[in-house]
Amino acid sequence: MQFNWHVLFIAALVPLVVGFAWYHPKVFGRTWMAAAGMTEAPARGANMVKLLGLTYLFGLLAASALMPLTIHQLGFYSVLADEPGFRDPQSEIGQFASGFMDKYGHNFRTFRHGAFHGLITGIFLALPVSGTIALYERKGFAYIAVNVGFWMLCFAIMGGMVCAWA
Repeated sequence: MQFNWHVLFIAALVPLVVGFAWYHPKVFGRTWMAAAGMTEAPARGANMVKLLGLTYLFGLLAASALMPLTIHQLGFYSVLADEPGFRDPQSEIGQFASGFMDKYGHNFRTFRHGAFHGLITGIFLALPVSGTIALYERKGFAYIAVNVGFWMLCFAIMGGMVCAWA
């Protein structure tokens, strides 16, 4: 199975682009600032190179994590990876793997399918993690909703990209 690694670097940009719109004052920015107890003074004093650089790095990690969650064929490879002769296309297992991927390698490789799995990842991973942190930080529903909604949208877009174009 050929894999386009470049899509991970492109998908990693999604949190930056979506965050620019999502946390804009005319969208959810004011709601988030009020819920987070943030004022404009500390927001303006942020080290933007560090903030954007780490956001991109975390986006790259998220895109990489979405890869096995959205591309089901990777499970096939992980089951056979240690079989003797797996990497030899002339071996029996190599021919089996090649034939299997020729027949089924493109199943469920759509943007829609990846976006669905990205959304599910947002619900089952981002919500429990962000929600638990917010509870201990004594943040309210608006804080959780804005942040988890952001990650659900990012994971959906990133999952779609990774599944369809990787």
